[in-house]
Amino acid sequence: MRQRAHIWIGAAAVTAMLSGIELLLADRKFGLFSGGFGQSRAADTPSEIALFAAGYGAVHVLTAFAAWAIVTRLNRARAERATLLHFSFACSGGFLLLLAAQYQLHSYFSDAVGFALIKQLGGGSLGDALLFGLNEIAVAGAALIAGVSIYWFAWRWVRRRLPVLAGNQAASMRGPIIAAGAATLCALAIVPATGSDAAFALNRTLVWRALTSGADALTDVDRDGYGVAGVQRDTHPLDPARHPLALDIPGNGIDEDGFGGDLRTVAVPNPPPATSVPKGAPNLILIVIESARADALGLRIDGKPVAPNLEALARDGSVSIPAFSHVAFTTASLKSLFTGDLAPRVGAPSLFRDLKASGYRVGVISGQPEDFGDISATVGMRAAADVYADAETMKTKRAFGFAAQGSLLVDERHLLDAFDSHFGRADDWRRPVFLYMNFQSPHFPYHHDGVPAQLVDRPIPRGKISAANRVWLARTYWNAVAASDRWLGQVVARLKRLGVWDNSLVVVTGDHGEDLFEEGFLGHGHIINRRQFATFLVANRPDVAPAGPIGLSDYRAILMVGLAGRQTASPAQPPFLHIGPLDAPTQIGLADTEGRLATLRLDTRQACFPDEGRCALYERLSAPDRARIDAVVARWGSERWARHPR
Repeated sequence: MRQRAHIWIGAAAVTAMLSGIELLLADRKFGLFSGGFGQSRAADTPSEIALFAAGYGAVHVLTAFAAWAIVTRLNRARAERATLLHFSFACSGGFLLLLAAQYQLHSYFSDAVGFALIKQLGGGSLGDALLFGLNEIAVAGAALIAGVSIYWFAWRWVRRRLPVLAGNQAASMRGPIIAAGAATLCALAIVPATGSDAAFALNRTLVWRALTSGADALTDVDRDGYGVAGVQRDTHPLDPARHPLALDIPGNGIDEDGFGGDLRTVAVPNPPPATSVPKGAPNLILIVIESARADALGLRIDGKPVAPNLEALARDGSVSIPAFSHVAFTTASLKSLFTGDLAPRVGAPSLFRDLKASGYRVGVISGQPEDFGDISATVGMRAAADVYADAETMKTKRAFGFAAQGSLLVDERHLLDAFDSHFGRADDWRRPVFLYMNFQSPHFPYHHDGVPAQLVDRPIPRGKISAANRVWLARTYWNAVAASDRWLGQVVARLKRLGVWDNSLVVVTGDHGEDLFEEGFLGHGHIINRRQFATFLVANRPDVAPAGPIGLSDYRAILMVGLAGRQTASPAQPPFLHIGPLDAPTQIGLADTEGRLATLRLDTRQACFPDEGRCALYERLSAPDRARIDAVVARWGSERWARHPR
């Protein structure tokens, strides 16, 4: 009996230890009990903490009992200490592996991570997204193999040294499981229905989220994708037209999506139709620098300018800051840039089709694979190009051996070699030229052998990238931006040497920005803020780049007006931003005329004003703040409605 008590105490200790580790991690990452900027839904009052403890305790007791029952049934040797070993390794190993995976993902993606978001990282391919993170997956696999090996040796040791205790088979767990199951069902039914912040805090824990997801699917009576147990609860469970993220139909007096009342549509930008430019229009050289943040202009590192050539263009020409990506992912950003549409379809009018039809000689010289995420097919890049060289066609020039298509990178010096081969003679410019170049040096992991150490003595190795080394990481990133700027200077020098500079419109931009662990996140497209979504538009001619803020979908109209020699007006509508697909985003946002952001998380109903450092629940907003957020909702609904087949 004493041995059995020791075993039960050991099992309880393992469960308590794992729960403690998760809660410490969750509180440190999300401010689960203390809140903080962007985390206003915290269990930080006595009633919320009590509700959180009840729900958390119920699901973990049920999980522990169920795991113990499974292990004792599988453990046919009657040594209960071996049962404790199996239980400890099964729970500890599996739970800790899931925790490590979750918090590693959160370092890169924030809690908006989902399959749709990961697929965007892979240009629409989940497999390519997994290949992108192959190094991290390999580390996790090695840890799993090591854990299994330790478990196997420990089990062998226990079998040899512990006696088989006759008559000590595990007692039936049916009664405890039923009791814990009943408590869990009560918690799953009651806690989300209270609307308490405890429900949102619980949803950041592994077991609760798994169980509520299952319960939500089971209670989805009207099969609209939402039940009554999740954070995004279906308040109309028998009406498939009313649920979170439902398409709001304007003018019917019904608020289908639960935000902002019945939709009152606002004006949305229309992508330009197929357009031509007049004869005698200048050449267009469009250079996109991967992940180039808006604050590159004017930034100094140890007194050295990060982008002196870019700044020189801006001084002599014009600049738009901020210029916002709408989704802060490369594939969607470039599609919007070339077509003028938030979500273009294959065959849409584009800069490539416009200028090819206007008689331009079209060149593509890119350090990335332009078929990635169907960029080329959507905008007609390969079909229009007279010269086509990218990371797929220049396979022998790649900087890395990564398998993921989104990680293929060709150094800028090879792009300049291709420039010299196809555009290095004056005769190559007898026809007007549209040349698109894509510089990839600032792409994660921010360094390769072709990047000189201009702003950092020793670039950070990929294996050292972490929040603890964020200063080293940031200097490496800016060093890569400086390298791309240096190659920009080489392009400018070549254009001047060829005598075509004065007859060329040169435009430089980024496709999106990059977070460098400033708020604990690395990467882009995972939380709406300036660092991830804002870049710049610089032109070598005055009056081409309008006053910001602008969006990448404004570029096509801006450039066609600039080629026609007319002054560009600022866009009529502010840039709309979103995380995830337009029809099912996690977060939406809008930039006002001064570039200030207002954002709304559609899952947690949390509204934020990042430039002002404020967040609050949608229901608790002041009248002026509510008006700003309702404008975001109205724009989102109008963008969706404009694309809805009627």
